[in-house]
Amino acid sequence: MSLPRLHVSANQRFLVTTTGAPFFWLGDTAWELFHRLTREEAAFYFAARQRQRFNLIQAVALAEFDGLNTPNVYGDHALHDNDPNRPNEAYFAYVDELVALAADHNLYIGLLPTWGDKVNRRQWGVGPVIFNEETARNYGEFLGRRYQAVTNLVWILGGDRPAIFEKDSVTDDYRPLWQAMAAGIAAGTGGQALMTYHPPGRTSTSHWLHDEAWLDFNMMQSGHGGGPDLPVWEMIERDYGLTPTKPTIDGEPNYEDHPVNPWPNWDPANGHYRDHDVRKQIYRSVFAGGFGVTYGHHSIWQFCGPRNPGINHADRTWLEALERPGANQVQYLRALMESRPFLSRIPDQSLIVSPNGERGEQMRATRDEHGTYAMIYLPRTRPIQVDLTKLSGVEIRGWWYSPRTGQLSHIGKFGKGKAVTFTPPGNGPDWVLVLDDSAQPFLPPGVHE
Repeated sequence: MSLPRLHVSANQRFLVTTTGAPFFWLGDTAWELFHRLTREEAAFYFAARQRQRFNLIQAVALAEFDGLNTPNVYGDHALHDNDPNRPNEAYFAYVDELVALAADHNLYIGLLPTWGDKVNRRQWGVGPVIFNEETARNYGEFLGRRYQAVTNLVWILGGDRPAIFEKDSVTDDYRPLWQAMAAGIAAGTGGQALMTYHPPGRTSTSHWLHDEAWLDFNMMQSGHGGGPDLPVWEMIERDYGLTPTKPTIDGEPNYEDHPVNPWPNWDPANGHYRDHDVRKQIYRSVFAGGFGVTYGHHSIWQFCGPRNPGINHADRTWLEALERPGANQVQYLRALMESRPFLSRIPDQSLIVSPNGERGEQMRATRDEHGTYAMIYLPRTRPIQVDLTKLSGVEIRGWWYSPRTGQLSHIGKFGKGKAVTFTPPGNGPDWVLVLDDSAQPFLPPGVHE
């Protein structure tokens, strides 16, 4: 099955397909997919994520967990003698198979050519470091040629590492190496590659790479080490305001069931991020201007189970994690975003008249630039005052949308006051207020007045 290629929209804020259809990126992190799963397990995983309405899977060719010296589940190493100029055909044939299988499940692959420890071991990871500018270019071109005709790929360089690393008064600038790999991919694909970079926690590609011609959109990792309610919306706002304009996305918010604020010690006594934590971060990053978002689960990225014991206090196997509440709830964000005009959406905090809170109390608002609709995410159940004069039309229709169930409740029609109060239902910690110009016919699928 062939999916349409993705590229940046004309307004430089979103992704669209070659057919012109808006693409709301709803990703999952499956870093060890090619390294640890059998084809039967991969098919089961893809089927679950397709049913949950994910549309992109982030995975790594040269994996983090000793991805060079430990073979894949079929006994194949990625490279001969750890030489990036000598890729193992059997290993990459299996990568080919899973990329094609993903397409059969309507899934794109966000492909990381390598995890960052194969470039930079001054931080953590087993490595070994195998890349310089020459081998990075050669390896990138090998992958680009191999996947030139594959349409369900997005290229993600990096792998949890900064592009410039400073420690002990020594600065290592890895940008020339990543430039070389990007140039190789571009040459191999004939210039058809859509590329970004996966940075470490609490950083964005915009810190080092925003002006790079090969970087098509910014990616950040709000991550797991900043505690609950890290202000990802501020990170998105920063990227959103940069010139030249590029789309931006949180490619790794806090994983469901991950220990809270573990760095530098992984201590489950601090608690775990649960589904409410996931929802708060993904809705607020998207409403702040993100063109999509990536979900993650602490057991699934590593695919822990009988063959692979969990690390960093994973509290269940990957199979047990597939149906966790957050994994089943993120589809409601995609459904909501796709139910309204997509490419004209902008962030707009001026909709919120009520005093706004910080971190766990922070509300975020988005609307159509023409005012046909607005949405406000409330992380806590409390009344909110909204400036309805920001919307078009003479009358506004209001709804409460549950990010836990996807159910939409009609709450009435209103005149366009500057401080109209809305009080969410009491059942549930978080809600989305949806406001429509009453002349507009748009409703989420299956919802009726």
